[in-house]
Amino acid sequence: MLLPLYHVDAFSGEPFRGNPAAVCPLDRWLADTTLQEIAAENNLSETAYYVRENGRYGLRWFTPTVEVDLCGHATLAAAHVIFALRRETTEQRVSFNSRSGELTVARTDDLYVLDFPSRPPVKTADDPALFAALGARPDAFLRSGDYFCVYQTEEQVRALAPDMSALAKVDCRGVIATAPGKDCDFVSRFFAPRVGIPEDPVTGSAHTSLIPYWSGKLGKKTMFARQISRRGGELWCEDRDARVHIAGRAVKYMEGQIVVPS
Repeated sequence: MLLPLYHVDAFSGEPFRGNPAAVCPLDRWLADTTLQEIAAENNLSETAYYVRENGRYGLRWFTPTVEVDLCGHATLAAAHVIFALRRETTEQRVSFNSRSGELTVARTDDLYVLDFPSRPPVKTADDPALFAALGARPDAFLRSGDYFCVYQTEEQVRALAPDMSALAKVDCRGVIATAPGKDCDFVSRFFAPRVGIPEDPVTGSAHTSLIPYWSGKLGKKTMFARQISRRGGELWCEDRDARVHIAGRAVKYMEGQIVVPS
């Protein structure tokens, strides 16, 4: 069986930056084991699969090791495939059914705007093992779906060099490290070795927590953010109370076919 596969760099307008995602359009859902094996073979932080379902799309995301409940950059990449590469619709908005409920992506000029649920972080008890694994104690420590570590400066976040083997033992999907930005409103990095992603280049799902946090701290509803991984990425953000808007660009790196046993 031959399946189409697209490699898209998300949250960047140029190749070799942003976060690479694989997108695999399907006529029907394949066995979960097959979906996981394809994601492992792709060996990107996320592989997105979508199936057209009654005017919407079912959407699922897999890291090389597990299925996840929410992924921003692979959702953006899937929208880019639907809108720009396969031209499956002339509408300016597409809706996805997912494990995190209904998600929509709107196309505005050269930006794709993700409409995601807001997940504000809340204070939690300190985790000395996590701080040791990160190599630097944060000024504030919170938790949403992930651990959330706030530092005073962008330089402190850039300097983090976590012990990934130790970080993988921490009981949480991932760790967000963030600080005010020098040429943007805030910066972040995201580490998730527990689910097979040592450092994610650009993490849309982390911004469901970053946006409400920094909106409250800065007193702003609209913000511009950078994820300062080695590849880097840019995100235009809006706090909409129970929802957040996360916008970014996308560019195709590769398209082709994969061979999957029937």
